[in-house]
Amino acid sequence: MYKILKYFLLLFLFCINCNQLLAQNKTIDSVLQEIKIAEHDTTRCYLLNTIVESYVEESIWVKYNLQMKNLAEKNLKVLDPKDSLTKKVFLKYLSAALNNAGYLSDTKGNIPEAIDYYNRSLAIMSQIGNKEGIAVSLNNIGFIYDSQGNIAQALEYYIKSLKMYEETDNKRGIAQAYNNIASIYENQNDIEKALDYYNQSLKLKIAINDKLGTATTLNNIGHIYLLKKDNNKALLYFQKSLNIHTQLKNKNGISITLFNIAQLYENSGNYEKALALFFESLKNAQEADDKESILTALNAIGNIYYLKGEFKKALEFVLRSTEENKKIGYAENAKGSAQLLYRIYTSLNDTKNALLNYEVFILMRDSINNQETRKASIRSQLKYEYEKKSAADSVKVVEEKKITTLQLKQEENQRYFLYAGLLLTLLFGIFMFNRFRTIKKQKNIINAQKTIVEKQKYLVEEKQKEIMDSIRYAKRIQTSLLPTHTYIQRQLNILKN
Repeated sequence: MYKILKYFLLLFLFCINCNQLLAQNKTIDSVLQEIKIAEHDTTRCYLLNTIVESYVEESIWVKYNLQMKNLAEKNLKVLDPKDSLTKKVFLKYLSAALNNAGYLSDTKGNIPEAIDYYNRSLAIMSQIGNKEGIAVSLNNIGFIYDSQGNIAQALEYYIKSLKMYEETDNKRGIAQAYNNIASIYENQNDIEKALDYYNQSLKLKIAINDKLGTATTLNNIGHIYLLKKDNNKALLYFQKSLNIHTQLKNKNGISITLFNIAQLYENSGNYEKALALFFESLKNAQEADDKESILTALNAIGNIYYLKGEFKKALEFVLRSTEENKKIGYAENAKGSAQLLYRIYTSLNDTKNALLNYEVFILMRDSINNQETRKASIRSQLKYEYEKKSAADSVKVVEEKKITTLQLKQEENQRYFLYAGLLLTLLFGIFMFNRFRTIKKQKNIINAQKTIVEKQKYLVEEKQKEIMDSIRYAKRIQTSLLPTHTYIQRQLNILKN
């Protein structure tokens, strides 16, 4: 299983997202030209990291990763201590370079050196507070523990890494964390949970257009179907994975996927096709210098020759695997080699070597069985963690339902208030309309009455005028008939004389 996951770390070589240059179809030569004319070393580090992040061929990225590391270290030695901002930039690139170097050491089988690089990278990222960088280093350390069979430690680092990725909303990192958790479940033989997490990971990787990650997860899903003995589905996923790895020229991915396809043909009894694919897998593993994949391929080729009855050829390849494994010490590979050697020597009637290798096989089997016992314990722990998380999720769902219910109630109350307001507005409108009609009607009545009064007033005034004219006329007549005062006085004066 670990040979399938080995190159997962390639996804986490990089702490800094700087794909812009190569995303714009610039070649490596154009980037190197920009490095030459760059005015500042911070820009040079940025460009070097762009190359490292954008190429999967080891011959390319390893060279420029070393240049980035040396350039960052050189500047940190002479940098003004007061220039904290520039120092932080160079520390970031140094941490990325150390992380990449850790991956390289891991693929070469130098586990202590790999852990040292990862821890140094983690310390720097913690110093500058770079959460994504911290998550990368935690993930890679977890992977080392995973490959050593220390599931408890691996799970601890994977969970820490996942939390960091969630805090930064790094979908690529979250997808990889799902992939790692799936590998834990697969290692614990919980195939269905593993498949569920792989599918979640695949969905995210497709969404963010992570081609290498997509190819990796497709391969892992294919391996799950291989375990489920669903060869048709397994081959479908392996072929999809192989196509992407071939496009990316990723030797590790090509080697591992070819190995898995070869297993399908071996299981179906097509030994010639399986043998050809195992040799092709070995070639790609050697070109990538992937030690573990080389050992696995050598054993697989030896096993095919054994199945074909070609025992001397089988012995040649399995002994090569055993000799190479002495430098690395992979327990699972040592067990497989010893078991194969026991069968081959038995077929060659070499009782002494057969017994010797059988004892090695038993020793390694017991050692791995002890690991299986620990796995059972971890499986219980995983179940507990899962149930605890499910309970927490249930509480969370209940709380969310309460909040949703409260929000719906508030919205319902708001609707009621709105309806009440609209109703009051309508009633007020009707009231005002009726009031307007009443006032208008009253005004019309008043105007009509005013017209009548004015008419009556006019008639009265006309009547009064007629009366006054009559009185004035009568007075004039009366005045004309009576003697005037002057006339009477004159007549009195005549009588006195």
